[in-house]
Amino acid sequence: MYDFQSGGDFERDLNLDELLKGIDKSRLISALNVLLDTTVGVVDDSGASVIGDNSSKTVDRVPLHGELEPVGFLQTRTAVPSERLSAAADLMQLILRCNARYLLASDIHLQTQRDDFEELQRRNVALQASEARYKKLSESLEIRVKEQVKTIEKAHLKLYRNEKQASVGRLAAGVAHEINNPLGFIRSNVATAASYLESFYEFNALIDNGASSKDLRKVWEERELSLLLDDFKDLMKESLEGLDRIAKIVIALKGFSRIDQTETERADIDTIVRQICQVAESQWQQKAKLVLELSSETPIQCQSAQLGQVVYGLLGNAVDAIETNGIIRIRTAVRNGAVVLEVQDNGRGIPETVLPHVFEPFFTTKEVGQGTGLGLTVCHDIVKEHCGSIDIVSQIGKGTRVTVNLPVQNAIQNPKES
Repeated sequence: MYDFQSGGDFERDLNLDELLKGIDKSRLISALNVLLDTTVGVVDDSGASVIGDNSSKTVDRVPLHGELEPVGFLQTRTAVPSERLSAAADLMQLILRCNARYLLASDIHLQTQRDDFEELQRRNVALQASEARYKKLSESLEIRVKEQVKTIEKAHLKLYRNEKQASVGRLAAGVAHEINNPLGFIRSNVATAASYLESFYEFNALIDNGASSKDLRKVWEERELSLLLDDFKDLMKESLEGLDRIAKIVIALKGFSRIDQTETERADIDTIVRQICQVAESQWQQKAKLVLELSSETPIQCQSAQLGQVVYGLLGNAVDAIETNGIIRIRTAVRNGAVVLEVQDNGRGIPETVLPHVFEPFFTTKEVGQGTGLGLTVCHDIVKEHCGSIDIVSQIGKGTRVTVNLPVQNAIQNPKES
């Protein structure tokens, strides 16, 4: 069975019928009938018919494997050469695996949208209730005002803690987009490869029928089968590269999601930067060119997921500061016993009157509902927990540069907020 291991609603097995969701079953079984030149049927692991004609006696049967065990069987009414039957099963399994990953990405995307909408509704209700309370408190006694202030402080503290979690949710929506892109061309490549296989099956039939070498060569040249072989190789190579990209995105997201980690590890900032830029590509690629100048190559003892959140937050701020056709440069180096991270953009810049307040909790110049004013506060606190420093220089109309210094020999302090 295919097992969605992302937690929550995704931690479940998919049966064969679910794995075929969204696929035109009639076209699929018709293609298999043509490929194998016989009547084909597909049953699940319990023997129940899924697609095709499974009412007659089966002559040949081959399992369709999931990750570790069969999810069903491909069976034919007449005998088929084993290599053709195996090739058809391999093609079927590739389709199932690609569709399983597509379904997973789709489920994650839909669940994220659902969660974001519900969270927005909850915050909207909370905001309306809060406004009503403030109006009433302004007309109340001093003791009630003090009690309400305590309530507000608790709410702010909760928002601060939730800001670290919120970045994971924002990133997940972009990840679904990044995974869908390679899935799209993989599915296209598989479809093209299937059409090529049909040409070779026809050529193989000529061989089986005893065609002469001269006739075979003529057919080979007329149908340009040499070109098809070369293109088939390229299609498989491109598909494997797409699958590798999906795997790298999932690995990077897994590391970034451990934002509650308390134990430290040896990690280098260059790797963290590359992972974050990869999984957040959809956020910046339409607005800016990203230039990486990474040369620290020095591991430090750190909480890597926390530093990943710093990189993600600074990259997000740089993207927000750019209207279009911008440039974002991320540099790393080792200077004076510290790993240095710089994030520079050529965006709108920060006014001098605003710059002294950017690290203050809940300070924001964005429209209501566009931000909590906690992003840079969280970045500042994470850097301080790593015994480092963070500084910002900015000019209106020219852009902003944020510099983070992390000592190579550091002693991570316990954060005040868990």
